[in-house]
Amino acid sequence: MTFEEIINSEKPVLVDFFAVWCGPCKTMSTVLEDVKSVVKDQTTILKIDADKNAGLAQKFQVKGVPTMILFKNGKILWRQSGVVPKNELVKIIQSHS
Repeated sequence: MTFEEIINSEKPVLVDFFAVWCGPCKTMSTVLEDVKSVVKDQTTILKIDADKNAGLAQKFQVKGVPTMILFKNGKILWRQSGVVPKNELVKIIQSHS
């Protein structure tokens, strides 16, 4: 399945643009594991290494990592850079489910 096919899903898709050298990205990784345990299968969580996928990061104008983008049916519903607290992220996802 391609990235385009995944983000064009009826189900919300949270994309985490990260980098392996990024400290806040490691924090966000733990937060996303907690979020996944709450939202279960109602949302797909996809991690994209911004260094290895520079073209994709550029396409979505990712200037810093971590950057979270929530897609549904191929449309961007929400985006934010930096660490996002678990409860805030769960609320955002659930409001778009």
